[in-house]
Amino acid sequence: MRILYFDATAGIAGDMTVAVLLDLGVPLTHLNNELGRLGLPHEAFVLSDEQVQRGGMTGRHFVVHLPHQHGHHRHDHHDHRSYADIRQMIAASSLAGRVKDLSQQIFMQLAEAEAKAHQVAVDQVQFHEVGAVDSIVDIVGTAIGLDWLKVDRVYCSAVPLGGGFVQTAHGRLPVPAPATAELLKGLAVHADCGAGERVTPTGAAILAALAEPVTNMPHMIISQVGHGAGSREFADVPNILRGFLGELPEQADHETILELSCNLDDVTPEQLGYTMEQLFAAGALDVWHTPIQMKKQRPGQMLSLLCRPEQKDRMVQLVMKETGTLGVRLQQMQRLVQQRRIEVCQTSLGTVRFKISQQGSKPEYEDCCRIARERGLALRKVQQIVRREYCHER
Repeated sequence: MRILYFDATAGIAGDMTVAVLLDLGVPLTHLNNELGRLGLPHEAFVLSDEQVQRGGMTGRHFVVHLPHQHGHHRHDHHDHRSYADIRQMIAASSLAGRVKDLSQQIFMQLAEAEAKAHQVAVDQVQFHEVGAVDSIVDIVGTAIGLDWLKVDRVYCSAVPLGGGFVQTAHGRLPVPAPATAELLKGLAVHADCGAGERVTPTGAAILAALAEPVTNMPHMIISQVGHGAGSREFADVPNILRGFLGELPEQADHETILELSCNLDDVTPEQLGYTMEQLFAAGALDVWHTPIQMKKQRPGQMLSLLCRPEQKDRMVQLVMKETGTLGVRLQQMQRLVQQRRIEVCQTSLGTVRFKISQQGSKPEYEDCCRIARERGLALRKVQQIVRREYCHER
């Protein structure tokens, strides 16, 4: 299995991600030719890349030159597009199927984050910075690069939160901006950095859609290392995103995980439900509770969860804080994980992600719930319709 590990301890942006993929061997001509399949006007953009220095390190800098744009300034606020427009443009393009799926996943993450941050319907989200041509190039370019390199799985280190303020189309906002903060849910973060925007919405969306967060670099056999340079200079760290491309060793089919559990007899159902929500939000792989009989014939609940070894301290802290338990049991175990991927499908009810494995396909529960609420339909009816349409298309 071919994997790509992003060392994003200095930050990540869309242009930095594409730069890493170019540095790993994706030809700029291939990127340019494939982007032509989007149907954008031929004169809409010109691509270039160059080697630059960032704080003592050398990296590739990827630039999207836009009409009437001078220098390397990358933002064009005159070219706004709605999520519906972008989704339709990608769907109607002649891009490869996997490139379409990856691109749609990233844009869907962006749309949902922007919709929640600014309280608008998903399809009506207007992408200002991220909807401009240069950012469309960054997102679809990332999908093209991953497809060309035949990457099966993406991992990412903890990313810096940054600090200060950033000027956006919505005004002056604190870093991380609201949509970026929403996208960082479930990702590992750190605060060991100075001020400035270290993670852009596009960079956060790429990770939220495609990457599995890890505290330590996965065991892998490295074949290539790519360096992508950001546009800014930071005083505390070289503004470089590193990408390690390689293979998982055969024994990596077995994944080490932890099971944490504790017995509870003095928590309310509300407290238990809230604790489960907090654990899932913090990245737990699974959480459940089981009715049990405790000492002195008292009924209780056993709260259990699965997590990765690097998540242990955070999970234990959360369980103790929310339940008041005095102890948490821990057991290390191995699990076998079947390979799966996500496809984005356009249905008559809206956009739905499908989880695809050797056992078949299944629509994402959250997407079906969203549609059921928006349209006032029964959840089971939504699931029946989208399954039928997905199977019909195939």
